[in-house]
Amino acid sequence: MAEMLRMEGISKQFGTFFANHDVNLDIQEGEVHTLLGENGAGKSTLMNVLIGLYQPTAGKILWRGKEERISSPARAVELGIGMVHQHFMLIEAMTGFENIILGSKVNPSFTIQESKDKKKIQELMDRYGLEVDLDVPVGEMSIGMQQRVEILKVLYRGAELLILDEPTAVLTDQEVEGLFDIMRSLTSEGKSVIFISHKMREVTKISDRVTVLRAGESVETLKMSETNGQELSDLMIGHRFVESVYDKVVAADKPMLELKGVSYHPNEKHGGLKDVTLTVNAGEVLGVAGIDGNGQSQLAALIAGLIAPEEGEVWRNGQRVSIYSPDDFIENGLADIPEDRNKMGLVGDMTVAQNLILKETTSDKFSYGHGLWLKTGAIQEYANEKKQENDIRCTSVNQTVRSLSGGNQQKVILARELEGNPPILIAVYPTRGLDIGATNFIHDRVIAARDGGCAVILISADFDEVLKLSDRIVVLFEGQVMGEYPGVNPPIDQISLAMAGK
Repeated sequence: MAEMLRMEGISKQFGTFFANHDVNLDIQEGEVHTLLGENGAGKSTLMNVLIGLYQPTAGKILWRGKEERISSPARAVELGIGMVHQHFMLIEAMTGFENIILGSKVNPSFTIQESKDKKKIQELMDRYGLEVDLDVPVGEMSIGMQQRVEILKVLYRGAELLILDEPTAVLTDQEVEGLFDIMRSLTSEGKSVIFISHKMREVTKISDRVTVLRAGESVETLKMSETNGQELSDLMIGHRFVESVYDKVVAADKPMLELKGVSYHPNEKHGGLKDVTLTVNAGEVLGVAGIDGNGQSQLAALIAGLIAPEEGEVWRNGQRVSIYSPDDFIENGLADIPEDRNKMGLVGDMTVAQNLILKETTSDKFSYGHGLWLKTGAIQEYANEKKQENDIRCTSVNQTVRSLSGGNQQKVILARELEGNPPILIAVYPTRGLDIGATNFIHDRVIAARDGGCAVILISADFDEVLKLSDRIVVLFEGQVMGEYPGVNPPIDQISLAMAGK
């Protein structure tokens, strides 16, 4: 195979901090090359250098054997480098077709030549198995179809090298298989894919070669046929990785959280709840399985007091909930790991220390100050204790929480929410986008809370996560509970069918 790309000795420095230091990466024609590393290992920085968002502090980039200065994303597109970001760059009100051609210089005409452009896009769709309804607004598409629009965008602009950043994070298992088929179709024609993922099962399945980054440096590049998931995990974290295994429990019949016939916007397939009845006992994990967008967000919001049911009742610890508000939720000492840590769980411009005491500021019993005066010494001491206990990797508890990696941001939320042994914990997509080390740590803490008597409701689109942690499992489809299943020897085929509404 001919070499398509070579990055030699790439360093990127921010102040005194090296996000990348002397990184080497080479990409061959027609391969899927996985970039593997923990959160904060430097993967995103390296890709931002490659697509021209950052200029390297040192090192050089060779494209098809010729040294190039990629001064901007536009130059990367000219060369044939395209990136599909984890958070899609689409305009929801516009159609798939409009999003694909938006800002493109493929057609030199000042006017949109719709039939000609659509013909070219249709050829790409047929060639690579990219099924998209071009005339539907993006906001009405499934997540999987939105991703295919993103891939078509970069192919339409002539991409030879596609960078897929955490492309499976929000896809169902069936959509992941569809994506892999597309990737194989692309590489069979000599195009190359840089695949960024934390999911070892996927990495071992789709990769031709893997480059491991650790602490901003390239550790090793290996052929997938000559390695395995255990070796890659060990290289990624720098020591032997042992995944935790948890015993399943049968909790005593002590309901801490009950939903009785709860409905919310019941006529909405993907944004409502319809006659939901479920119970979570003290000392157990109830896993809610389901494809993303089947009422999980509304279920979590209702339990947390952000919305009120239109019908039915919610009971907490034997008492019917009459006030649906976040204040009431917090006053009752309950804990919440929200689905979007940046929008709902943290205040990005506040420090790690400030985020750790955020819930206390709503209480009349706030112990870290009075009025405008804060006990900064006590706050620092407390924050440093939590930093140690929860392995929050930061240079100081006074740095902004926005500057932390995703895994460390999630650890800040977990440290805050599990303080004081809450009776109920809602954990919504608790490990989305996290590496294996951070994921294992989060899982350990959730199970420790359960073993301490907490009633945990786990909402996750990651079926493996639900199977691993849950003592009981319910399936949510279009806002309805499709069935309840045991956590011990769960009937996987039945659960999978229920997730599809069958």
